[in-house]
Amino acid sequence: MQTDYQALQREIEELQTKLAFTEMTVEELNQEVIKLNELVARQSHSMQLIVSKLQAMEPSNIATMAEETPPPHY
Repeated sequence: MQTDYQALQREIEELQTKLAFTEMTVEELNQEVIKLNELVARQSHSMQLIVSKLQAMEPSNIATMAEETPPPHY
């Protein structure tokens, strides 16, 4: 009877240990997800700034092919 109780007690302790490690792992993963979300938000903001700057740029001074005068031999 005593050995059954001790075996049960060991199993409970083992489950508690596993639960503690699982909770710790979940918290570590949660912190990584938070960091990645912040990184994605910063990169998204940077991309928006780049797109805005590109849209605000003046068109190039180089003429398009349609605007080019044909060469003299035509």
